[in-house]
Order: sequence, then C-alpha cells, then structure tokens
Amino acid sequence: MRVLLISTSERTGGAAVAACRLMEALNNNGVKAKMLVRDKQTDNISVVELEAGKLHLWKFIWERIVIWKANRFKKHNLFAVDIANTGTDITSLPEFQEADVIHLHWINQGMLSLKNIQKILASGKPVVWTMHDMWTCTGICHYAYECTRYREECHNCPYIYGGGGKKDLSYRIFQKKKKLYRKASVTFVACSRWLEKSAKESALFSGQTVASIPNPIHINLFKPHNKKEARIKYNLPAAKQLILFGSLKVTDKRKGIDYLVEACRILAEKHPELKDTIEIVVLGHKSEQSEQLSFPFKVHPLPFTNKEHELVSVYNAVDLYVTPSLQDNLPNT
Repeated sequence: MRVLLISTSERTGGAAVAACRLMEALNNNGVKAKMLVRDKQTDNISVVELEAGKLHLWKFIWERIVIWKANRFKKHNLFAVDIANTGTDITSLPEFQEADVIHLHWINQGMLSLKNIQKILASGKPVVWTMHDMWTCTGICHYAYECTRYREECHNCPYIYGGGGKKDLSYRIFQKKKKLYRKASVTFVACSRWLEKSAKESALFSGQTVASIPNPIHINLFKPHNKKEARIKYNLPAAKQLILFGSLKVTDKRKGIDYLVEACRILAEKHPELKDTIEIVVLGHKSEQSEQLSFPFKVHPLPFTNKEHELVSVYNAVDLYVTPSLQDNLPNT
C-alpha cells in the first residue's frame, strides 16, 4: 500500500511533526509512505517538496488580504483564521497518482484550497483527514473557545473585527465546506477525544465518519536518560526541582502560560519554602519574555527547537511537565 501524507510544512509546528512521525511509523511497518509539503526543512528522501517559487508567497499574502478586507482593514486576528481560497492542484503529481490512500493533515496558509481538496475527493482515491485543530469542523477558526455557532452554522464570528455579521466571512466559508463535505467520502481523524467530540457536534460533520487516534511517538527515542548530564548540557541547576512549560510560541495566550504563573503564585503563597527548591524552565520562541512575567520562582528560558534529540534531553532534565492550554488537540510534547 502507498500512502501520501499532505502537510503545509515538514517540521514547523506540532501538526507537521505529528505527520512526519506518522510517515516514519508507516514506513517502519511495511507501508510505503511519502509526505508532500510546501516547506521542506530536512533532506529526508521520503518528503517531497512542491516546486519552489514566489507564487507560494503570493497565495499566502492573497489569503491574508481577503481576511484583512473582511476585517474592515484591521489586523485583528489576521493570522488566527484561514479560508483556504488559494492553494496548489496536486492531483497531477506522480506522488499523488501512484498513491493508494491520500492522508490530509494541516494544509492551510496556501497549501491547498477548498477547490483543490474538492479535486482530490473527485479523484476517487480513499481520503483520510487528520484534524490537528478545529479548522476542519468550523468556518474559519482553528479554535472556537467559547463560541459554539459551528454546531449549527457559523456567523457573527468573534474572530472578525466588530463581531462579523449574519453572512460574514465565517458564514461563507462554512457554506463552502458544507457543500464540499456533503458528497465527500472522507474518514476524519481527531488526535484527542475532545476534538472528536467537538467535530461530531459540528453541523458540517453530520453523517460523517469521525474517529479518535492519538499521535504516534518514537518510544525508542523518547525514553529516560541521565538527568545530571541533561542538566549540564542546558546549564540547569543540579539540585532544584524543575518544572517545564513548552510551546512553539510562549506568548500564545491559548497555551496558558498566564495560568501557570497564577498556579505558581498560589503554590508559593501556600508553601513559601518551595521558593528555594522549585525553578521553571520555559521552552519555545520568545521564551526570554517569560523572565518578565511575575513567576515567584526563578525562570530558565530555552530557545525553540524542532530537533527531537534536543527535546529528549530537555525532557530528561526536568522533573515535571505542565500543559496549561486553554484549548488544544494533542500536543506532541
């Protein structure tokens, strides 16, 4: 069996990492898997990059322009939503033609448009679509937070400046997705029970097949190692209890670092003696900004890395990992 996994990126972001790990797991278990991406970051021969060109950048910019216009020319949530109005037709590529199964992953920001996806579905090949956030089952957002309109019909979108309207951008994209899915034969996969439940509640998924399958992990790589050596590698104190918080972008409010700060404040108030024993490790882009937050414990910022052997070392250096996310699918960390 030949499986083609499709993702915007090979290694940037949790969805890309999960897709890449799945490809490796399939190849290690007798399935011939390849990954088609717009942005390739390694020399992995199983990963195929779309033909490079300035057109990819223009597609991304054009999508932002349409969103910007819908936002009354405000930057409000400009990069928090996607509408899939631009993309690349991949159905004529040899990798697509030879595949027995097409496996979609995170395909936003100009990788595939809704029209491109429609053409993939029309090819007659079996399609699996792994959802790495809520975008597949909402109008335009990746995380709906308190909004539940996607359960019936998206409109008056809180992501649009001024609260949108009855037939705003979210409504129009919702209708396009509804039309797309109506005749589609797709198996949708959520990486968590929470996302499975959310997807099944969406009006877009009425009558659709939705399953929950956790992301794979390389258990021969992610395993215990020498903690002392790991702490020396990252210049972390040998005798402290270390708590790790990690995120692609530390300042992303959805990842909940403010709640971690508050939890630590409460802990320090109730047990002031812990100020001498507990310290915080923050991993990710803009981690240095965490030193300005009101943590009651000393903070050790570490830069973002997408190298798995480095992540293994960081995990082995700490005593506890905390995920205070407000909404999340199944973070690879």
